[in-house]
Amino acid sequence: MEKSPDIVIIGSGIGGATVAAGLAASGADILILEAGDHIPDQPENRDQRAIFQRGHFRPKETWFETDGTGFNPGNYYNVGGNSKFYGSVLSRYRREDFAALKHREGVSPAWPFAYEELEAWYTQAEQLYKVRGTLGQDPTEPAHSADYPFKPVPEEAPIAQVRAKLLKAGLHPFSLPLGIDIDRWIAKAKTPWDAHPNSDDGKMDAETAALKVALAYQNVRLQTRSRVIRLDTQADGRISSILYESHGETKRLTPKLTILSAGAVQSAVLLLRSANAAFPTGLANQSDQVGRNFMNHNSSAVIAMAPWFRNDAVYQKTFGFNDFYLSDGNGGPPLGNVQLLGRVTGKILKAQMPRVPEWLLDQMSAHAIDFYAMSEDVPHPESRIMVDGDRIVLQWHRTNWQAHLDLVAKLKSILRTIGFPIVLSRPFDKRTPSHQCGTIRMGNDPATAPLDAFCRAYAHDNLFVVDAACLPTSAAVNPALTIAAQALRVASRIRTEHLRS
Repeated sequence: MEKSPDIVIIGSGIGGATVAAGLAASGADILILEAGDHIPDQPENRDQRAIFQRGHFRPKETWFETDGTGFNPGNYYNVGGNSKFYGSVLSRYRREDFAALKHREGVSPAWPFAYEELEAWYTQAEQLYKVRGTLGQDPTEPAHSADYPFKPVPEEAPIAQVRAKLLKAGLHPFSLPLGIDIDRWIAKAKTPWDAHPNSDDGKMDAETAALKVALAYQNVRLQTRSRVIRLDTQADGRISSILYESHGETKRLTPKLTILSAGAVQSAVLLLRSANAAFPTGLANQSDQVGRNFMNHNSSAVIAMAPWFRNDAVYQKTFGFNDFYLSDGNGGPPLGNVQLLGRVTGKILKAQMPRVPEWLLDQMSAHAIDFYAMSEDVPHPESRIMVDGDRIVLQWHRTNWQAHLDLVAKLKSILRTIGFPIVLSRPFDKRTPSHQCGTIRMGNDPATAPLDAFCRAYAHDNLFVVDAACLPTSAAVNPALTIAAQALRVASRIRTEHLRS
């Protein structure tokens, strides 16, 4: 057994990397175990045929539905996790998202604390991820104690034209808060960043922002290609050891604290697979909630086309609107968020329409603008991750789908009103991870939640789960900044309460 550090962090995505950044200055000996490796700087990173048509970066992995049907889930395993491919939108949850919020299909429950508790950590996370944005444009935006650290990403001319039309139509488009150095990104290649992997090209992801800060400290180490197999416990419930595989060898560590940050699915899977005689249904699972309440945003691509519109934008993804976020616009339940997708080219469209010539798809794309409609998936106990031997089984009980269809219909109507006669939509399915979260939720009652409000497991006082799994609700905005803010909050708590000599 190798010498054990004080803290082991399992996973280097937004949660793991950010909690590492928050703990780095403590002086504790910290080891980050990552199942994957660094994404190298290679031509495929900006080759849209490789990314979208050939699936160059999709892991060779199969999950299963409850009827035994297999599917490729599209989750990534590399340093930085899924954030290496994310759209860099770093939004705060709205203040209302922290309270119980009634939807058409149920109630999105309240968090164990209010927005105000997380506000200062949101500000720190925006600084860490160098967020570009502007305040005062979105009526739903919660109070900020500080402005964004950088001005918003410049809008390309055709995108500004559409934004002006939406504003004239009475909507409130706002500059998306983005973690992207656009000059560096474009200098490498003229492509969007959304769904394109980042090899330190200007995208502020978990590796290039938070992990970079953490690894500047000598007491923090990263070990790649190290997949954790099981967590073991001692008689009092504390985590006694971590068993993992690295380069063909099985190894064991015995840290004082374990921080699980493998993602909403894999964190739940590890706890379930670590069942033992004392915890026969899995670790942290006295509430029977580990793996349950899986959420994945209801989302669709909406493409609007018009012969008068000429779109020569490169990246496109600079604004969104929340006019239907807190209600349907007529006093009814919430519908969700609308934001631009990264520029959808003919090469990208070809992946969904393989029989259509790419040159024709390029012609369509030249007259189109591409949106992403996103609605909340309300937590449901039968929406869950399970394990069956070596298999990961996903039972997704999608909720609030009609509200999402109404959001898409509203968006289509608006786009037709501002001059786009052809508007097409396509929903994303389970093969496209749309912000998976919620499988090991926080709560004030150990009978209904595995984790307390600081992400510590009620059943294991030296185990924390710091990733999207801890989120009690999905809201209807990108969750990355909320995960990062909570990670910084948890790191502060660990420094003051758990690392005292």
